[in-house]
Amino acid sequence: MKVNETVRLIRLSKGFTQKQVADRLKIPVQTYNGYELGRRKIHVELLQEIAAVLDEPIQKFFSEKIYKTKKKEHSVYV
Repeated sequence: MKVNETVRLIRLSKGFTQKQVADRLKIPVQTYNGYELGRRKIHVELLQEIAAVLDEPIQKFFSEKIYKTKKKEHSVYV
């Protein structure tokens, strides 16, 4: 799952509207909508702010994928 999709799901699970999050970030709702739809790239600094608004650790916005090698298992955040 992409970061923008995860942001949307977490926002919805918390019961926030896009307008509420955009207001707290002090950005236009149209701009925030572009981030959630993937039309705009979410930079790390903004993701940190979104995580704070939604009261979630930033790690929650990344999926953990397990890659197995012959020697051992590695967890890589993608």
